[in-house]
Amino acid sequence: MTELAEDPAYDEEVLPLALDLLDPQPDAAYLDLGCGEGRVMAAIAARGAIPVGVDVAASLLEKASRFGQVHRAEIPPLSFLDDNSVDGVVVVLVLEHLEDEVSLFAEAARVTRSGGVMALVINHPVWTAPKSTPIVDDTDEILWRPGEYFSHGWSDEPAGEGSVRFHHRTMAQLLTSAADARWQLRRMIEEGVTPAQVARIPGLAGQNHLLRLLGVRWRLR
Repeated sequence: MTELAEDPAYDEEVLPLALDLLDPQPDAAYLDLGCGEGRVMAAIAARGAIPVGVDVAASLLEKASRFGQVHRAEIPPLSFLDDNSVDGVVVVLVLEHLEDEVSLFAEAARVTRSGGVMALVINHPVWTAPKSTPIVDDTDEILWRPGEYFSHGWSDEPAGEGSVRFHHRTMAQLLTSAADARWQLRRMIEEGVTPAQVARIPGLAGQNHLLRLLGVRWRLR
């Protein structure tokens, strides 16, 4: 989480995408799953809405509590929340670290009022597939190796002194799991490696055409 907090890409690219998809309305209540230190919660509160944060890390929740009500819990389930208790749910760079996306969509639907929204931002599925990676051919053109895209596997990626597990699901699995939980697709945004990222990380040069983030907005039927 420290690396994420220090990464300017979060404030410059991820957070604006999440807010655009969620479109928080004044006085409405929004559940931030995996809220961390509360950066999304702060942005929701700044719009005049009511953020409710959930995370497993007590140290992060202590910071997030400045912006609204917080709950310490694993996700899913969301048994501490009543049915139809929030107007929307936002999940930012969290789903790919959870093995069970089916239960997440179902629980999010249970606690959301009819007509409510769900905004999701994740690393794009082509990025999280095991063994997927950019490759350079003999002409120095940068291509993308899809790896085991059609698997439901996972990979451990280095983070600080440890590693973080990324669970992979295809776009079809993602959208079908959401639809089965009564989430109706309203918008989908795909973003690639940005020039700002390349400026910060020279090793990304030439990868501007490669997919990096996926953002989705659903409405509960």
